[in-house]
Amino acid sequence: MSVHASRTEPSSAVADVDAYMTRLGQAARGAASAMRKATTGDKNAALLAMAEQLAQGRQGVLEANARDLARGRDSGLDAALLDRLALDDKRLDAMIEGLHQVAALPDPVGEVDGLRSRPSGIQVGKMRVPLGVIGIIYESRPNVTMEAASLCLKSGNACILRGGSEARDSNAAIAECIRQGLLQAGLPEAAVQVVATTDRAAVGRLITLPQYVDVIIPRGGKSLIERISREARVPVIKHLDGVCHVYIDATADPDKALAIAVNAKTQRYGTCNTMETLLIDAPVAEALLPRLAAAYAEHQVELRGCARSCDILPGIVAATEEDWCAEYLAPVLALRVVDGIDAAIEHIERYGSHHTDAIVTEHYGLARRFMAEVDSSSVMVNASTRFADGFEYGLGAEIGISTDKLHARGPVGLEGLTTCKYVVYGDGQVRQ
Repeated sequence: MSVHASRTEPSSAVADVDAYMTRLGQAARGAASAMRKATTGDKNAALLAMAEQLAQGRQGVLEANARDLARGRDSGLDAALLDRLALDDKRLDAMIEGLHQVAALPDPVGEVDGLRSRPSGIQVGKMRVPLGVIGIIYESRPNVTMEAASLCLKSGNACILRGGSEARDSNAAIAECIRQGLLQAGLPEAAVQVVATTDRAAVGRLITLPQYVDVIIPRGGKSLIERISREARVPVIKHLDGVCHVYIDATADPDKALAIAVNAKTQRYGTCNTMETLLIDAPVAEALLPRLAAAYAEHQVELRGCARSCDILPGIVAATEEDWCAEYLAPVLALRVVDGIDAAIEHIERYGSHHTDAIVTEHYGLARRFMAEVDSSSVMVNASTRFADGFEYGLGAEIGISTDKLHARGPVGLEGLTTCKYVVYGDGQVRQ
């Protein structure tokens, strides 16, 4: 039986989850071979065809999403999860525009960098190539189905997508648009496959198929990512949490510091690059903290401070040890007064998640020290942590953010979904 990108297989066909996932893996491996031969024109044609199919199938996607939302309400999903699950015309338009944007991005596949001549006469360089088969496991947001498919497709990879059970009808409807787009462009259907079963065992099988899957990318809550990291036999690109910091140095411009610290916390609460702890240098704490507290009060942000912060702002909640390593994803902020950059870096090293950390300073030497010594995937000087994003970095889009050090680090865009191989040009040289 052939494996399709989105058609739901009969329940009898997926009753044996191991066999079903093996079939998906085999089909993906075959599709990956075909994708290596696909031209930029082929891939862009598929992306634009997928956008057209999504526009034409808008009503069907919205109806499928309505069924998911109704089921979610009946099962007691909270308002935040329902919001992430919901699709409307605006979100569908954004998905269609996203496909056009990815099609317009430069294709990294086939680029040769660093070509250099050797004494033997050969020329050695590195060519960028697809990773192969990418497994992506995610929760709630059905738009991730299209985002993940588009990025994997443009970077020349095949992918197996496993969305959350709460979005099963939405994902199936979106996947059908993807399937039709692939067929229209002459690319294999199995280049993008959406797992049809909601059985949790499918995830366990997907992450233990190194013969078919080259890398796993989990997107979701910390418990999901911890499970994937613990059980996977396939390399994983991931970040567990985003405990991000802003450190305001004594030399910082007060207005600049205020703007950055407020934006880093309040621009959006539920993102991994939102600041969760604000560190402030002791010499400026007494002057700046009241201004900051007033600004946060306008956004109804609860402040939890160290003893020195509480002395300056007696109305705030006293922080506990747990607050320093908390990823609130909510209008709550931890405050700590520190004695200079050494104490700030020490705090970040002890409690941070190596995601994104920023310094606000007018001292060039301290800025350089912070950039060199803070071991995070993004380190910023005089800018909000909210800029740690693939689009803002000029990557066009991202599949996620990695705090790992091997292969990809920081926002993972098209280049992060590729790897390199050495290429050698010669003219008859033989080694002596």
